[in-house]
Amino acid sequence: MTVYDEEEYLQLSGIQHFCFCRRQWALIHIEQQWQENLRTAEGAILHEKAHEGSNEKRGDVLIVRSLQVASPSLGLRGTCDVVEFHRDPGGVRIFGWDGKYLPLPVEYKRGSPKQDESDAAQLCAQAICLEEMLYCSIKKGFLFYGETRRRCEVLFDQSLRERITGFAAEMHELYRRRYTPAVKPFKGCRACSLADLCLPRLGKCGRVDSYINRRIREEEACES
Repeated sequence: MTVYDEEEYLQLSGIQHFCFCRRQWALIHIEQQWQENLRTAEGAILHEKAHEGSNEKRGDVLIVRSLQVASPSLGLRGTCDVVEFHRDPGGVRIFGWDGKYLPLPVEYKRGSPKQDESDAAQLCAQAICLEEMLYCSIKKGFLFYGETRRRCEVLFDQSLRERITGFAAEMHELYRRRYTPAVKPFKGCRACSLADLCLPRLGKCGRVDSYINRRIREEEACES
């Protein structure tokens, strides 16, 4: 099993970008480019609200906000919006609290559930971090969507875990090479905050010189 040094750790939240679009991830995390739009602004506000307030206990549930996590096997570090520690005989002991508790990560997202697994990938990566830090097993977590105001349960099966491991390894390889993948336009480009920087339309045209030459020929044809 690969074990990364702390200086090699990448941002855990980046796995959502990577799952959605590898080029988007590279533009943000390698080239350090970012551009706000309404969706990213609303998402930031929702995260801020999730992080507000102090930790609390509701019955048999301990609620911890803004918990810093990391995974040596994935080489990722980040922050969980909320982790709920449910009292459970099969859980782990938490310093300062009686009994044993089983952690369940809860990630807050704007909008409604997505068709892809980018949100689930981020949540599962958080669970793997918690497992390695607390020496426990986490079978599920929850995604809370601001538009529907409902939780969606996510099961961390072996297939999803293997994909997360693969995503993380690929992220580290691209980051090591400082390589940004080529444009591959798809329907998700329309909602991407980096659409203007990424230039998906140009990607459809092939090589830049071919695109320019074709435009020149088109203009000459119109003038003749």
